[in-house]
Amino acid sequence: MVRHYKPPSQTWRTFLANNVHDLVSVDFFTVPTITFRVFFVFIVPAQHRHRVIHFNVTQQPTAAWTAQQIVEAFLWDTAPRYLLRDRDGIYGRYFHRRVSGMGSDQVPIAARSPWQSAYVERLIGSIRRECLDHMIVLNEQHLRRIIASYLRYCHAARTHLSLEKDAPDGRVIQPPEAGKVLALPHVGGLHHEYVHLAA
Repeated sequence: MVRHYKPPSQTWRTFLANNVHDLVSVDFFTVPTITFRVFFVFIVPAQHRHRVIHFNVTQQPTAAWTAQQIVEAFLWDTAPRYLLRDRDGIYGRYFHRRVSGMGSDQVPIAARSPWQSAYVERLIGSIRRECLDHMIVLNEQHLRRIIASYLRYCHAARTHLSLEKDAPDGRVIQPPEAGKVLALPHVGGLHHEYVHLAA
């Protein structure tokens, strides 16, 4: 047989690069509280500009609840072309019908291949390492406040190498002679943003 050196279709990396503006990932991660209750955090980050579009917290996720989160994330016909997800059983028939009705194509990653959904996995790791590993979560409302505060910091102040050290919302470059340096606390003082105070 003739050996083909070219793959029959585009590689996974090529697919992600070609569709970065139309691609959104979804995933869950768990967070224990001080009373040993476990909450599930559902997160919806967009690949382009590394913005988290939506997140929510629940103690008992269901297919109906997860499908409702997708509807809340993409109001008024703003659904992405592709929705990247893992093969968790919660993304069942009900979820599939809701996403298809919004006009999005689901792209399930291969089994046991979290690297195919690298951005959302990296984001979850950052949330854990830079925020949740340094705090004790009291209850559901407290967890929501912590994650919302961290995401505000991420969008406005945290730099990303893939964005050429810019933040997802964009930051103004300030020259050294712009004035005195002021430290603005974020996430309850866990992180800081340094800005020049105009004279």
